[in-house]
Amino acid sequence: MNTKILGAFAAVALLAACSSQETPKPVPQDAMNKGPVPGSQEDLVANVGDRVFFDFDKAVPKSTAVLDKQAAWLAQWKMNNVQIAGNADERGTSEYNIALGAKRAAASRDYLVAKGVAAARISTISYGKDRPVALGSNEEAWAKNRNAITSVR
Repeated sequence: MNTKILGAFAAVALLAACSSQETPKPVPQDAMNKGPVPGSQEDLVANVGDRVFFDFDKAVPKSTAVLDKQAAWLAQWKMNNVQIAGNADERGTSEYNIALGAKRAAASRDYLVAKGVAAARISTISYGKDRPVALGSNEEAWAKNRNAITSVR
């Protein structure tokens, strides 16, 4: 009889142990607000900047401050390769803008290489006027679309 009672208690205890679930611990608020993963595209955008801008019909960056930061970031994250996409505003022919975008991407690449980034880590592409970041046919939109955008690959 004692064996049957002990067996019944053991079975109940075993079932109780199987059905208990751990309550998930809440994620601390500060852990949720840590920001982008270091070395990621989001990190590049948030902490360095992913684009440089150009004057109308020019392939020399208006400022090299972002490129300087990109070179330092790439020196820190040596496992990252990047692609630089050259863009143009909507004015001009498609062929002309593809060539201009290629010159802008190459100018950005050449600057980074001169700052010590290995050329093998950088690829370039030109979208010309086919991928505007700002819509509109005015100077504000055109200025935003004359750029070279760096993306982590």
